[in-house]
Amino acid sequence: MHGDRARLRMDAPRGGAVELQANPRIAQTVEVLDGRAKERRLLEIIKKEQRGTAKNDRILVFCLYKKEAVRVENFLQGQGVRVGSIHGNLRQEQRTRSLEAFKTGATPVLVATDVAARGLDIPEVKLVINVTFPLTIEDYVHRIGRTGRAGKEGRALTFFTEQDKAHSGSLINVLKGANQEVPEDLLKFGTTVKKKAHGTYGAFFKDVDMSQKGTKITFD
Repeated sequence: MHGDRARLRMDAPRGGAVELQANPRIAQTVEVLDGRAKERRLLEIIKKEQRGTAKNDRILVFCLYKKEAVRVENFLQGQGVRVGSIHGNLRQEQRTRSLEAFKTGATPVLVATDVAARGLDIPEVKLVINVTFPLTIEDYVHRIGRTGRAGKEGRALTFFTEQDKAHSGSLINVLKGANQEVPEDLLKFGTTVKKKAHGTYGAFFKDVDMSQKGTKITFD
C-alpha cells in the first residue's frame, strides 16, 4: 500500500511482540488530567487553535462512545463552537452532511467515534484531539494518522487519565518510537505493555516482554 495508508512490514518475529510506529511528521502531545476536566480543557484548546486566520482549520475530535460524542458536541455547541459529529446514533444522510460541512470548513470541528470514522477520507486535518483514549494502541495510531498526510506535518493531542493506565506502556513506546516527548506524569503509570492474546479485534490483553524482537507495523 502506498501514500497515506498503513504500511505493514513483517520482521519474522520469534516471540510474537508487536511494535507500532506512528508517522514521525505528527507532533504528539499527551496531557495527563482528571477526567472531569476534559471538556473545559477541550474548549480551551479549540478556542486557542481557532484564533485569527486559523479559525477554519480542521480539528478532528475523537470520543470512544456514541453518548460521549453527543455530550461533547452539545457542550461545544453551547459554547459557540462550530461543530458537527459522526457517530452511530446518526442516520447516514446526517453523517454525510456533517462530513461535507467539515470538509468545506463550514463546521471546522468534527466529533467522531472510531467506528463511524473508519474508512472515511478526511483531508487537511490540522489537529487530532483524543478526548477519550481508544480501546487499543492500534486505534490510537490510526486516529492520529488522520493528520500529517501527503507529506505534511500534523499534530495530535491526547487526554490521558487514571482509567487509561493499562495503555501507558504501549503509548510510551509509540511516543519514543516517533522521537516524541514522554510526559513525566505518563511515566508514573508504568511502562508495562499489553498485547492482544489473539489477532481478533477487541481481544483480551496479556502482558508481554517488549524486549523480544517482533513484528514492526508502520503507519505513514
